[in-house]
Amino acid sequence: MMRVFMVILCSLWTVCAVSAQNSRQKDMDVPAAIYRLPLIERAFLCCRYFEGWHSEKSYPYVGWGHRLQEGENYSAHTMTKRQADALLRKDLRKFCAMFRKFGKDSVLLGTLAFNVGPAKLLGSKRYPKSTLIRKLEAGDRDIYLEYTAFCNYKGKRHAMLLKRRKAEFALLYVP
Repeated sequence: MMRVFMVILCSLWTVCAVSAQNSRQKDMDVPAAIYRLPLIERAFLCCRYFEGWHSEKSYPYVGWGHRLQEGENYSAHTMTKRQADALLRKDLRKFCAMFRKFGKDSVLLGTLAFNVGPAKLLGSKRYPKSTLIRKLEAGDRDIYLEYTAFCNYKGKRHAMLLKRRKAEFALLYVP
């Protein structure tokens, strides 16, 4: 009788140990799963996470950070998550297309432009061309410091924006 009990107990321990090992491996694969997604989908998920939902108080922003343009009549009050997802994907495609000449860096730059505006990167009457763009145009892709420098809001450095830039760079930079 004792022998049967010991066999059952040992079998139970073995099953539990194998089950625990499998669940740990699954948990370790979850963060890695995002790297199997296409770059544009990673950019979408990253923007959606960091932007959060914009309500009526966030005017002129709606959904996941879409800035209302002249002639658009979206309402934060009536917008669904599905509409906001489609609008964010459309915005990201538009911004990535602006940076198509930068090849594999176009998604990274498009994501940054979605947040800070393309004028701050490409330059305009108001802003000079960014160091980030000048460096890429010169063929230098060592851009981590220049990319993470875009973490100021109203002249002050913000820890959450730095966290966002680091996450974007980790997810979207293709060596």
